[in-house]
Amino acid sequence: MISFEEYRDIVSELMDELPDEFFRELSGGVVASEATVIPDYAQGNDLFTLGKYQIFSRVRQITMYKGSFDRVYPHVDAREAREILRGVLRHEIRHHLESMGGIHDDSSLEAADEREKRTYLSKHSLP
Repeated sequence: MISFEEYRDIVSELMDELPDEFFRELSGGVVASEATVIPDYAQGNDLFTLGKYQIFSRVRQITMYKGSFDRVYPHVDAREAREILRGVLRHEIRHHLESMGGIHDDSSLEAADEREKRTYLSKHSLP
């Protein structure tokens, strides 16, 4: 398991891979948190939020959750963590870019996430 400092450093390095324009109006920045986050619709301890794009009080922010990461990937080394976190960060950046562009149709990541949520819930619903 990587330390919180390693996690934070990896996220920072991954941000450096992306163009500055991607972070425009991301006024809350990208924050690394030690929290473990379980979505409110989870049916047990089988689903964790690795990252989240949020808009609150006109602040746009991405939070990356190390506690959740550790629960899902307890045995990864720094190299593996970097690859996984690259995908998580880019997923959240795409949410930001689509939000900035007003993209909320069926082709959006927001819609794809909602479809995944419905699929999860359909598999976990009581007969």
